[in-house]
Amino acid sequence: MKKVLKITLIVVIIGIFAWTIYFLYQKSRPELVVFETKSPEVINIIKKTVATGSVVPRKEIEIKPQVSGIVEAVYIEPGTVVKNGDLIAKIRIIPNMINLNNAEARLDQAKIDQEDAELVYDRQKKIFDEGVIPAATFQQYKISLNRAKSELNAAENNLQLIREGVTKNSENTTNTLIRSTIEGMVLDVPVEEGNSVIESNTFNAGTTIAIVADMGEMVFEGKVDETEVGKIKTGMNLLLTIGAIEETKFNAYLEYISPKGIEESGAIQFEIKAAVELQKDYFVRAGYSANADIVLARKDSVLAIEESLLIFENDSVFVEIETAPQIYEKRLLEVGLSDGINIEVISGVTKEEKIKVPK
Repeated sequence: MKKVLKITLIVVIIGIFAWTIYFLYQKSRPELVVFETKSPEVINIIKKTVATGSVVPRKEIEIKPQVSGIVEAVYIEPGTVVKNGDLIAKIRIIPNMINLNNAEARLDQAKIDQEDAELVYDRQKKIFDEGVIPAATFQQYKISLNRAKSELNAAENNLQLIREGVTKNSENTTNTLIRSTIEGMVLDVPVEEGNSVIESNTFNAGTTIAIVADMGEMVFEGKVDETEVGKIKTGMNLLLTIGAIEETKFNAYLEYISPKGIEESGAIQFEIKAAVELQKDYFVRAGYSANADIVLARKDSVLAIEESLLIFENDSVFVEIETAPQIYEKRLLEVGLSDGINIEVISGVTKEEKIKVPK
C-alpha cells in the first residue's frame, strides 16, 4: 500500500513538473501578430475651421425716455410686433418743487397783470368812445391787454408742462408718451408700471424702457483663432449649425473680420460677422448659440488615406505597403491637403495597394 502511494506521488510530481515546463514554453513563444490593411480611396477633402458664437438681430434698439419720472403705463410686452411710432409706454412726470413754485408764482402774476390790463382797457375804451383820446393812443392799451392774455396763457401752459409734461395744445406730441423708433419685435421690457426712469441726455444714458429689434435680418457673431484668421476673407460661405435647431443648417456670408484681436484664455481671438439667410419654416430667436463651419480649402475626387496610417520620420512621411501576405516594405509618400482625418496622397501609392494599419 505504501509503495502504491509513493508511486502515485512521484507520478503527480512528474506531471506537475511537465505541465510547468510546457506552460513556460508556450509563454516564451513569440505571439503571431496579424496586421490589418487598408487601401487608399477617392474622396473629397474639405479643410475647415469652426467659429463659435451666436445669432443676433442686425438692428437692435434700446428705447429710452426723454423725460424723468414714473412709468404710468406699459402698452407692450416681449414678443409684441410694433411699427415705427407705435406707443410703448407713458411717463408721469414728478415735478421739481422749485420749478413748480416758480411756475405757480408766474401764473398768479400773469392773472394780476391781465386783470389790471382789462381794467385799464375798459376805462380807456369809454374815453375813446367819447372822442377824448385818439385811436393811436387807445391802440397801445389794446396791445397791452393782448400781451397780458398771452402771458397768462403761456404761464398756464408752463405750469401744466411742469406738472404733467404736456400742454393742452400739444397732447399728441408730448415726450411723456414713449414710442417705438423702428419696426420690429419687442425683445425685452426691463421696466414695470411704477418704476422710476431717468431721461436720456448728454450726461446719462437713461433708463431703457424696451428693446426692439428687426427679427427679419439676423447676423452671426463669432470668434476665430489667430491661427485661422489669415485664411479667411469677407464673402466666404459659412454653414451655420444653430443649437436650438439641430435638424437643419443655415447659409451665411462672411461680411466682417475685426482688424484687432482680443486675448481670451491666453489665445488671441478675432471677431467675425456673417449675414444669415433665414428660412421661412424656422423662427430664429435672438441670442441662439451657433457654430459656423468655414471652408478654408477643398479638393474633390482625390486619392486619400487615413492620417493614422502615416509614419513620420524627420521631415518625411512613410507608409508600409504589403508586398506579400503579412510582409511589408516602407515607402516614401508625397502628401497634400488634410482635413485632420484623411490626407491627400499626391504620389507614392496606388488605389489597389494595401497599407499596413499600425498597432
